[in-house]
Amino acid sequence: MLKLNATFDTRKDVVSSILAKEETVRGNIGVLDPRILNVEKDGSVVYSWRGATGTTRIGKYDPQSTENKLLYTFDKQVCVSSCSLNKEETLLAVSLSQTTQEGSRFKPGSKCLTLLIEIHPINNTKVLKAVDCRVKVQFLYPKTCRTTVLESHLLLAAEDGYVDQYHITLTKQEGYRVVMLNPDHLGRDRVAEEFNWVQWDSDTQRLFYLTTREKHTLKCVQFYPDRNYETVFELPLEMPSITSVTSVRFVNFGYDHYEEKKVEEGLRLEVFTDPIGTMCVCYSHPVCWNKGATYTIAFVHRGCSKTFTVSLEKGAAPANEPKVHPIFIHLGYYIVVYLANHFLHLINCRQQDLLCYSLFLSGADGPEALGSGSEVVNVSGRRLLDVRAGKMYTMELNHDFLFELLSLERPEAQRLAALHCLLVYMQPNPVIDLKIINWISENVMSFDAFDQIQEFILASLYRISYQQCVSLDKVLPYSCVFEKKELPVALTAIPGVKCTPELLCQPLIKGKGKSLHGYWEELHHVLDRMRYFEAVPGLRFRTTLIKDEWRRLQTAMHNSEKKKSPRYNRHIEENTKKVLSMVDTWRLDRRVVPLFQEEDQQQRALVGLMVDKLREHLNRHLPRLGKKKIDLLVVNYAAKLLELVWHLLELVWQKLELGPWVLCLKQQGCSEEWAMFHVMFRILEATKGLCFPLPPGYSTLLSVLGVRCLPRHTFLQYVDHGLLQLTEPFVSRLMTDLDNSDANEKLKFSILKRLPECMKQKVSQQWDHPITSAWISREYVKMLLEKYPENRESISLDNGKMCFHPEFLPLNYLAKILSDREEQAENPFEEQENVDVRFVEETALKQTLIKLGFEVK
Repeated sequence: MLKLNATFDTRKDVVSSILAKEETVRGNIGVLDPRILNVEKDGSVVYSWRGATGTTRIGKYDPQSTENKLLYTFDKQVCVSSCSLNKEETLLAVSLSQTTQEGSRFKPGSKCLTLLIEIHPINNTKVLKAVDCRVKVQFLYPKTCRTTVLESHLLLAAEDGYVDQYHITLTKQEGYRVVMLNPDHLGRDRVAEEFNWVQWDSDTQRLFYLTTREKHTLKCVQFYPDRNYETVFELPLEMPSITSVTSVRFVNFGYDHYEEKKVEEGLRLEVFTDPIGTMCVCYSHPVCWNKGATYTIAFVHRGCSKTFTVSLEKGAAPANEPKVHPIFIHLGYYIVVYLANHFLHLINCRQQDLLCYSLFLSGADGPEALGSGSEVVNVSGRRLLDVRAGKMYTMELNHDFLFELLSLERPEAQRLAALHCLLVYMQPNPVIDLKIINWISENVMSFDAFDQIQEFILASLYRISYQQCVSLDKVLPYSCVFEKKELPVALTAIPGVKCTPELLCQPLIKGKGKSLHGYWEELHHVLDRMRYFEAVPGLRFRTTLIKDEWRRLQTAMHNSEKKKSPRYNRHIEENTKKVLSMVDTWRLDRRVVPLFQEEDQQQRALVGLMVDKLREHLNRHLPRLGKKKIDLLVVNYAAKLLELVWHLLELVWQKLELGPWVLCLKQQGCSEEWAMFHVMFRILEATKGLCFPLPPGYSTLLSVLGVRCLPRHTFLQYVDHGLLQLTEPFVSRLMTDLDNSDANEKLKFSILKRLPECMKQKVSQQWDHPITSAWISREYVKMLLEKYPENRESISLDNGKMCFHPEFLPLNYLAKILSDREEQAENPFEEQENVDVRFVEETALKQTLIKLGFEVK
């Protein structure tokens, strides 16, 4: 499920390279006990090792250049419990634990010495603290465009429950020496106090801490590049005691290899944020092997928390198994909750409506690659540190394993979660897209709990739109499940997992308007939207809401009645023109599926209607986006929908190796064409269920495949039940491609009987058949005699204008009347192409000969 990519290995990147060579040159046995101490914001790794001569050294690994640099050497063995390097690599802050050694086991001493060391070049050393508690050090890494900054800021967090910030002013001497300007009088601010848990977020330069003066309150201090800082966030939390001992929990302040591992009776707590304005507070209880594992995730941006209780397999843990916690790993869209050898959960941070959008794995599916929870910790940049192995990893989801979860043997909730993860979380990838479409084509029958084609369309559109504007998160549909009247039981309950939701207190974000910027501005907007969304029902756009309007519009089109005003019809058509102009046409000539090549009035009307209703919905709920941006978003949404359907068809078409011969109606379809017809028919059903439009030409192609693949009577039944639509291009191809054999003649007559009058008049002219010729003649005579006023003047048959056979005097008289009517008309062929008096004469003559029993050549 989880794919780990190693980014740093002390043995490979340190010991086996520069440091190992250095020790070999000195004739010593090499590098001993290399340990990672800290990972700074820029990705550089600060580490220590013991030399064979009794020294302790501190070095830095640069991931960009893959080079190692020696920072400082202690002339004796010391226990480095915390270490940090400033951005300019001129200062080194180190906390040393005074320990006693008994055999191979270290115990913490009663003293902690914190030093500030000049290293460019190595010069003075200043003692910052000498106390009887642990001390953590961390330099700030402010964003600045200056290459040389002569001021550094250091955070010093003490186990006594306070955090100080030191302001260190530097100066240059002799052009290259960087030293402290006034080491005896460093500026100092008290940043936080009276807490029992503290977390440093290196990437965003934030300090979270938990106070317990009256009740648990989570606070956040934001540090800025101009040496200012402020407490910007407060959140009351209803939670049990953070710990049963007096020591403070430090998170993301490097790793202390000399801290004695106590049996943790309290909670493990971590806070995760994302630039788009999400915040999750995660905490877990120690695992009780008899009762199961419990953890809680507070979704601050959603105003709720969920406590998950997970049943563990009996006998899975030894009798003397030490108390452990599940660990939390932030992936942005998901939070991984992991308990070694027992379970791995992928909790969706943004879609919390149902559990089926999170992934719950246990037993044989639970991974073993991360080791135990006490050995793996989070570091900056969403990386993992394996303390025992001395390695760092970046983590990604294994899409191959996600595809395994799509198999029919898996529970439907698991399949839905895996599909949603592949469609929404994973970045666009042609290989993944092809695999998903292959899976859809091989499992075209709808599942009991969800429609996989509808899920593919909605989730893909949600991902595309959400990347353009995060505000669309709550107003656009992302799954087909919510279109069902009743939610399936298979999607509402997860075996072995109990979820208890609760409401959160409203957080306090200090500062409004211009004083908020960056992440805090986004979180403020997210919370505002969340309060609005809670108060307004029916916030998420439901595509089925336009069904009634679409039926009325269809009726008006079918009956040629304008149920809406001409202005409304023009408005719908303008929407459609905007959408089709945005559809990707740059490779239209290379497309193997013949779409976007004809006018389909029904689909054009549905495109325009969907754009109109979606625009209306967004203007109502997201007015702050502005009408121009909303118009662009909804037009792009409809355009991407049409492109998505085309893309799906293209990949299936190429997979089945179909070609242009498919468009010929003279041959019977093969098994590949039947498979294509089945996929296209399922897409038609799925889009009808969502009331989504299809690309122009879709109905024509589907009908062509239907004629080639279905028995004739079955095809006509599909038409009668409205499953197939008879389009003018399809019927025209049918009339011209098929000969006049008995079976084809019967099919053509059956099709003509089912056509509306307006289409019948156009299509019948393309079929060279005596009956259609007679029908055209009758319709033409009727049109001329009804459209133009009757002329009661006598008609002379010998005026020489036209020459007719004298033995057919009634026909001559009729032809003379029609000829005179044509002369009176301004444009007699305006509506009836390829019809004139000569055609009527020839048709009438053939009909007369047929009735008299003569052979017609």
